[in-house]
Amino acid sequence: MKTQTIEYKDGATSLRGYLAYDDQKLGKRPGVLVMPEAFGLGAHAKERVERLAKMGYVAFGGDPYGDGLVLDDLQEAIKHATPLFTDPAKARQRTRAALDVLASQPEVDPNRLASIGFCMGGTLSLEAAREGAPLKGVVTFHSGLATQKPAETGKFKAKVLINHGADDPLVPVAQVNAFAEEMTRAGIDWQIISYGGAKHSFTNPEADKVGNPGISYHRPTDLRSWKALTSFFEEIFAA
Repeated sequence: MKTQTIEYKDGATSLRGYLAYDDQKLGKRPGVLVMPEAFGLGAHAKERVERLAKMGYVAFGGDPYGDGLVLDDLQEAIKHATPLFTDPAKARQRTRAALDVLASQPEVDPNRLASIGFCMGGTLSLEAAREGAPLKGVVTFHSGLATQKPAETGKFKAKVLINHGADDPLVPVAQVNAFAEEMTRAGIDWQIISYGGAKHSFTNPEADKVGNPGISYHRPTDLRSWKALTSFFEEIFAA
């Protein structure tokens, strides 16, 4: 498996992403953008990039902040994430910059792209899709679903799979229901899977170290949600 760090830009901001693919495989293949949690492009997101590469995709982990910044303090993460959450245009452009890098790779079929995201990364992936990014699909894991600029009919091209922890206090049921209504109004092919017993960050084995009772790893949901992604990709990337 080939892995490399790729430096790219979003305007004046220098970014550092992480690319992985099977260099023994010939021909173009689907590309998957991986947008990380608010802690930045760290071990959790990079492991998912490599996992996707082993599945036969070209995967690229996007840098949400610049210079490959990785944080370990929740309050610092919130401080850095807030400008992206409060400025949809900036969030969409930051994600699109990473998607453009992925699509430009010679191993990637630019007509078969998807974006996945964890927590903040899922929010960023959805914002890019709302902006009309050329995505076949978006998959989110324990992500925020609210937006200041709802999806428009015909502009949002991706199919959507939302993996939501039913016990997640950071993404309440009202927000999930509002998202479902938004998707339905825009005529989007969407599905939401709600997992009992799962809280925020249920895919991250290091989540319990944050020290917040609403943030916790949940192995059964981690495994089930990844199986859901696998099936979803088989559908959207079918030749």
